[in-house]
Amino acid sequence: MYNPRELLARFAFRYHDAATVYRAPGRVNLIGEHTDYNDGFVLPAAIGFSCWVAIAGRSDRKIVIYSENLRESAEADLDDLKLTSANGTWSDYPIGVAWALSQAGYDLRGANLYIQGDVPLGAGLSSSAAVEVSTGHALLDLAQHPIDLTELALLSQRAENEFVGARCGIMDQFVSCHGREGCALLLDCRSLAYRLLQLPSQVHLVICNTMVRHELGVSEYNVRRAQCEEGVRLLSKALPGIRALRDVSLEQLESNRSLLSKTIYKRCHHVISENARVSEAADALATSRVETLRHVMSDSHRSLRDDYEVSCRELDIMVDVAMQEPGVLGARMMGGGFGGCTINLVSAAESEEFRGRMAQGYEAATGLRPNIYVCEASRGAEKIELESQTP
Repeated sequence: MYNPRELLARFAFRYHDAATVYRAPGRVNLIGEHTDYNDGFVLPAAIGFSCWVAIAGRSDRKIVIYSENLRESAEADLDDLKLTSANGTWSDYPIGVAWALSQAGYDLRGANLYIQGDVPLGAGLSSSAAVEVSTGHALLDLAQHPIDLTELALLSQRAENEFVGARCGIMDQFVSCHGREGCALLLDCRSLAYRLLQLPSQVHLVICNTMVRHELGVSEYNVRRAQCEEGVRLLSKALPGIRALRDVSLEQLESNRSLLSKTIYKRCHHVISENARVSEAADALATSRVETLRHVMSDSHRSLRDDYEVSCRELDIMVDVAMQEPGVLGARMMGGGFGGCTINLVSAAESEEFRGRMAQGYEAATGLRPNIYVCEASRGAEKIELESQTP
């Protein structure tokens, strides 16, 4: 965990000013993959890896941003923000949030920002949402606007959809805003109604990073979303009134399979069956039947591999290795796919031994040494209450 006072000191050294610090977490998703942009259900938890933003006002209308992790700077004029301002780099995420807030009618102040984070990049832990939410929280608070966390999540999503060009759903930004310590969050991505579910204290969330990121991520993610939308369009010929795949049952899908190509059918089958798995997993947590999660998570991984086709060799190996280990209550790939991480539910008594055995087994099979993190469910976005330091 970063020391906010060190961040304030770095800010003061760079900008010769005092600052305020904000934080927003990354996330894991226990189950409910690629369902959020289909108006479906998800079961994520915020984690103890975060993006931290130090901010102070400027006298002009510029926002000037420095990334500690990338050792790069960027800036934008608040009076000249438009979609064509995007340049395809890391700065699109914070600048895109400023654009989305401005589009929503918020009058923002010019600001200096210093960003650093410990959410592993490219690992499917939603470093992008952590950047967006922490930046948005900082910009709104600096301009003395009340913070509506749900609106902040929606505008952060809009920034990623329209400014960055990644057609993500609402899950990542929502749990980064609304996460709660010790809890997973069952979210209806259509209504945005949510319910907090206590995670069992004897179970650890263990994230295993494959250390690969195949160059298919954003482009194939958008393709999958388009395929789901095509499925809705075709199914609506027989099922008038449906708005998204969450409105279709497995029985209805099978009855109207002839309307769909093989590929579109498989994409729809994953989403519809995954929504059912989210419900089953939530019931298991609510009734302390954690043993049920093993088969639910295994079914989810198979569906992502075979129906949605977003897994890869390394992810499949990592899940196979994990499922042979004692104390594992469930394992599956997590995130957009084509690399990144798996989420593993592991008995707390076995989690440290699991880390060592998992690393050895995966390296023996792939030649890659994985990063493995034992996490706890964390609280969501917040202002860090520290006295500002003067330069």
